[in-house]
Amino acid sequence: MADRLRFYMDEHVPKAVTEGLRRRGVDVITVQELGLQAAEDTHHLERAAQDGRVMFT
Repeated sequence: MADRLRFYMDEHVPKAVTEGLRRRGVDVITVQELGLQAAEDTHHLERAAQDGRVMFT
């Protein structure tokens, strides 16, 4: 089975994009869900890499 992309959504991505991906079975986490809206970009990149996710901005 091939690995699937997992996304880490930046706070600027419209909610409709995230919801659309989730309806299609894509694994998505958002900055808002993590409570990291004010975090530095480097923190987001590190978190995405740590979780094996692609940063989507």
